Amino acid sequence: TALVVVGDRKGRVGIGLSKAGDVVSAIRKSIELAKRKLTTIPLRGTTIPYSIEAKFSAARVLLKPAPPGSGIIAGGAIRVVLEAAGVRDAVGKILGTKNKASNVNATLKALEDISKIKYAKETKEED
Repeated sequence: TALVVVGDRKGRVGIGLSKAGDVVSAIRKSIELAKRKLTTIPLRGTTIPYSIEAKFSAARVLLKPAPPGSGIIAGGAIRVVLEAAGVRDAVGKILGTKNKASNVNATLKALEDISKIKYAKETKEED
């Protein structure tokens, strides 16, 4: 099994998890899957716009914006997703399980929830 995070460091990130008979094939399949599932997330400068907590399966993650220059202060699974997305300053905490696949999915869910909140606020301001 291979878990892969793909991003352009400009606000787009995707994850892929797949199995194969050998490691190289599993990685290749995961990369293809991640590229198909790219998600666009909003950025405010070099950080995320809002604090958010998200849950996926047994995993819970907390993400908060940070001042410029502070870097990413987060555990491994959160750090990889945020770096691939292009977030340079943020604080993250893993609150649930230590399962990396669940933590990566919870982080991606949190980033998707941020984009939904931002979209809802923009549409509300237009009304």
